[in-house]
Amino acid sequence: MRKVLLTLITVIGLIYIFLIPEEPVGFKIAMKLVPMILIILYGATNTSRVSSLYKKTILVGLVVSMVADAAIYWFMAGLATFFVAHLFYIFAFRTASRKSIPLFAAIPLILYGLFMVIWIAVPQMASGELLLGMAIIAYILVLLVMGWVAIRTRLPLVIIGSLLFICSDSFLAIDRFVIELPARDALIMITYYAAQVFFAASIQSRLNLLPQYDTTLNRI
Repeated sequence: MRKVLLTLITVIGLIYIFLIPEEPVGFKIAMKLVPMILIILYGATNTSRVSSLYKKTILVGLVVSMVADAAIYWFMAGLATFFVAHLFYIFAFRTASRKSIPLFAAIPLILYGLFMVIWIAVPQMASGELLLGMAIIAYILVLLVMGWVAIRTRLPLVIIGSLLFICSDSFLAIDRFVIELPARDALIMITYYAAQVFFAASIQSRLNLLPQYDTTLNRI
């Protein structure tokens, strides 16, 4: 069953990305949601090896993300809804966090966040779009927290999914606010759908219960 769902997710996702026209918008949105419905079903069919709470929270995050997929056509509404979805993912990943991670591991995420704030959010505020700029900063922050908590789980599927989500949102932000990207839909949606599949698949992950670091200096 799960293999069938993965095949359907891949096929319908590619059909949406490469074959579905922009108009009519209602049909475009409907086709965009079909892979997410299948991803939710895929997650629901996976046996939880982390915890039942983890599975339930991931599934709620997927459902909220699906709502955000439709709301993103009204950008601020979509941004706010994805913000909420990331809060569910953060909560889920925190329930699976079993390892202390050295502080230096967060440096790439921090540098990325600062770069995106300077490149995208600051110019929006400088042009008078203060609310939009602040919303972008808040979203970057929650995205980075999601990525960091994902790394702390040390679950490969979660980490890969979070990095793919960050890539997808980065492509979307660059295309919308900086420069139009070639193959925009493919870049954004392939990484996005893949991220959600990895999150759904992570429900089956086994926690690695290795001893934690003894020093408190490296904890974050």
